[in-house]
Formats: sequence, structure tokens, C-alpha cells
Amino acid sequence: MVVLTLLLILPSFLKAQDSNFGNWLIYIGNKKINSKWNIHNELQYRNYNAIGDLEQLLLRTGLGYSFNEGKSNVLLGYGYILSENYLSNSEDKISINEHRIFQQFISKQDISFVKLLHRYRFEQRFVESDFKMRFRYFLGINIPLNKSNTYFVSAYNEIFLNLESPVFDRNRAYLGLGYKISDAIKLEAGYMNQFFESYNRDQFNIMTFVTF
Repeated sequence: MVVLTLLLILPSFLKAQDSNFGNWLIYIGNKKINSKWNIHNELQYRNYNAIGDLEQLLLRTGLGYSFNEGKSNVLLGYGYILSENYLSNSEDKISINEHRIFQQFISKQDISFVKLLHRYRFEQRFVESDFKMRFRYFLGINIPLNKSNTYFVSAYNEIFLNLESPVFDRNRAYLGLGYKISDAIKLEAGYMNQFFESYNRDQFNIMTFVTF
């Protein structure tokens, strides 16, 4: 596990050729049907700049099943992604539509007061006329700053690996601060670095988590 964690974190510290700063607005919801079943819903509005220059609009939903006293969850989901990509050396954009089916497994564990979340996700991506598959591994860490966990530090690293060449797709590293409004609502804001094969991008993320 130590070797795997170092392998996942390493790309974020490599020097890249280019960097831009953008903003992501994220809503993540979880609707509990009963003690076992849940519906995941998600909306992400990603910008090239502070706001107004759309980079990507992402809609994601899925049906999940929890077990192991709620510490584990398997989910089958669907996502729609609209990407607005700039053409090379131009101010013009091209729209790319993607439909995505994914399967994921989440495992939660506590080490003293620190909460860890492991997420393994396998994606089948229908990008216009192309078909691609990708594996993602997400390691999240939550550290409370007070006894009630009203304020907390949140960090994660996620690596993306393609099933075809090039294998390395990207790596995301995030560090932020969170505030728990209630047991149902949490807010987070933080910095994320997204490292690609030859360049990196910096993002300011604002996230809302709702369980209902």
C-alpha cells in the first residue's frame, strides 16, 4: 500500500511545461432509498477561468448498494459530459459529447480520528465516435479540526490509467478545508492540481455534499 500511494502521489510533484488556473463548481448528492440502496447524483460546472468560460459540464448518476455495515459500496452509474475544447493556437472552441458507463467500489476505513476513503472506478467512454476504457483509483483523507468534525481538512489523490496507449491519462491532487453545516450538508473549498502527460492545470474547487 505504501508503494502504491507513493506511485499515485509522485506525478503531482513533477515539473510541467504549462499551467493555467480554473474554477470547478461541484455538487454531489446521495439519496438513501433504504439502509442498503442509494442513488448517486452529481453536477460539475468546470471553467477555464474564474467563471464564464466553460471547460466542461458533467452530469453523473448511479445506483449503489452498501454492505459491511455501510463501510463498503458498489455502484453502477452513467455520466454525460460536454467538453468545450479550444482549438490549437486559436480562440475558437469545439464541442465534444461523451456518454459514460462506469462501475465503482468504495471502501471506508478509520485510523484513529483520520478517515480514509478508497474508490476504484472502471469507465467505458463513448466519446463522439470513439470508444475508450479507463481505470481510476481515488484515495481520500478527512482530518477533523474539532471534536464535532464541524471543521475538517480534506485531501485526495486520484490517478487515471487508460487501457490503451498512452496508459497514463492524468493525476489529480487536492487539498481543501471543509465545514459541516449538518449531518446532511457539507461544504468544501480547496486547491487542486491536475497533471497530464506534458502539462498541468491548477483549479480552485468549491464543493457541496448533500445526503437526503
